[in-house]
Amino acid sequence: MAVVYLGLGSNLSPEANLRLAIDELSKRYGELTISAIYRSSAIGFRGEDFLNLVVRLQTGESPLAICDEIEEIHNLAGRVRGSDQWESRALDIDLLLYDDLIKDKRPIRVPRDDILQYSFVLRPMAELAPDTIHPVTGRTMLEHWQEFDAPSHPLEIVSIDWKKSVS
Repeated sequence: MAVVYLGLGSNLSPEANLRLAIDELSKRYGELTISAIYRSSAIGFRGEDFLNLVVRLQTGESPLAICDEIEEIHNLAGRVRGSDQWESRALDIDLLLYDDLIKDKRPIRVPRDDILQYSFVLRPMAELAPDTIHPVTGRTMLEHWQEFDAPSHPLEIVSIDWKKSVS
């Protein structure tokens, strides 16, 4: 069984869409470990704030099969893919880590560069998996977070009632 980390984010009906994603991931993969939820400003465009979190799961599925499942969940949330990567999103789920696999050929790119670039990915990774070694750098997630320029990428912890029904 592979240990997998997924990054989830939304800025369009974020509570409902993240709740949908967690429900669907639980149906597909069973028990999930979920980080705190972080609010951050949109990056690269003007838009509503994003809510982001990281999920850990275990699966025997391949990275490609996981990406296929992610696309199905995106479709359930009504995600519309535009030409601009810097736009509001109903739901964005990214495969961040798949064990210690290093692969950079579409559609599989792990570890995802976002881990080291964005506080809304690195902070929940460091929270959920502080001792996990980044397969490229050989350093822990906590070490990376401790050196990250957190003040220039502010985050706010928020809460969601996961038990509220998805409608």
